[in-house]
Amino acid sequence: MNTFEETDSRTTPDAPKRIVVLGCTGSIGVQTLDVARRHPDKISVVGLAANTSVVDTIRQAHEFRVSHIAFGDASVASHPMLAQISGSHGAGHPGVSVGFGEEALLDLVRMPEVDCVVNALVGAAGMRASYETLACGKQLALANKESLVVAGDLIMPLAKAPGSLMPIDSEHGAIYQCLLGERREEVSALWVTASGGPFRGRTREQLAGMTAKEALAHPTWKMGPKITIDSSTLMNKGLEVIEAHHLFGMPYDRIKVVVQPQSAIHSMVEYSDGSVKAHLGTTDMRIPIQFALSYPDRWDAPVEPLDFTKLGSLEFYPADTETFKCLALARQAGSVGGTLPCAMNAANEVAVAAFLAGDCAFLDIADCVEEVMSVHHVEKTESLDQLSEVDAWARAAARKVLTR
Repeated sequence: MNTFEETDSRTTPDAPKRIVVLGCTGSIGVQTLDVARRHPDKISVVGLAANTSVVDTIRQAHEFRVSHIAFGDASVASHPMLAQISGSHGAGHPGVSVGFGEEALLDLVRMPEVDCVVNALVGAAGMRASYETLACGKQLALANKESLVVAGDLIMPLAKAPGSLMPIDSEHGAIYQCLLGERREEVSALWVTASGGPFRGRTREQLAGMTAKEALAHPTWKMGPKITIDSSTLMNKGLEVIEAHHLFGMPYDRIKVVVQPQSAIHSMVEYSDGSVKAHLGTTDMRIPIQFALSYPDRWDAPVEPLDFTKLGSLEFYPADTETFKCLALARQAGSVGGTLPCAMNAANEVAVAAFLAGDCAFLDIADCVEEVMSVHHVEKTESLDQLSEVDAWARAAARKVLTR
């Protein structure tokens, strides 16, 4: 993907952009549908996918008159409500087709009527969907971090056309906008901002007894549970560093992290002449979601704009990588490359799930990731099947570490 020196040509489409939302009942999926709700003349939802949330998905399908839905977990096929949706949504609208399993999600992506796929799936499950979207020549609006963290070497070569891959993450959306029209050779550094999470300033001794409830109390953003825990460990910021490397072709030593507790500055780009472009906005994910769907146009704001008279001060602090080891571990994995980011990501997903279930302590998350990384035999990334095998190995290794 090349955001440098892109022309900012405006478009006036004759018809709404037809989108599929993968992960439609999660935080990003729900907010994507709110953007669609606000702009029915610009967005048409033609497919929805969730993992197990049958009731919410059916409700969404009825509201947006969607004819194609899929569930990643095939065990929900016997849900009684699914037998009731073969009828019509109303006059002139056909019944709903329902699919189950990973292949059903990919079938949604492949539908000829789809222009854009919003990938808001959680975890490595979104990797194949991202790959298939770009392989089919469709636009990818990407919220699934793991797609690039795990398979960036395979996915980015498919995203050469300007605008073919639009990041939904607020940080990468901010960098994307700060880079538009600029020259690659004049960029000195990318600055990825972090809120610091709910435990900013705590010591490792204080972190030892932190509960999932405390870790889920994010001070500025409203997000799903997995990404919120990742924010509390700073793993989320580590994943974003790896994403930024792939998205913008920037070496790791020129991708920097700074803690900005107010979360008003979403990221910055530093240039060779000493100037810095910063992207500011309110802490509402509908803004980067809408930009990813509207680019190169800008639609009316989905929220009230940032009020600078009420913002107060802006603070900046270095990231504490000694206390929060996950950021350093992710940077290490990205720098080594190959299959190590895949192993790191899988171990983190297992450890975070265990922490949320009350089966391990907060500090065990980083320790588990570090141990799995230390015993992984790194290989050059060759295929999605290879990455799936590494993912399975790392998950088994992480479970073994956590149950000792």
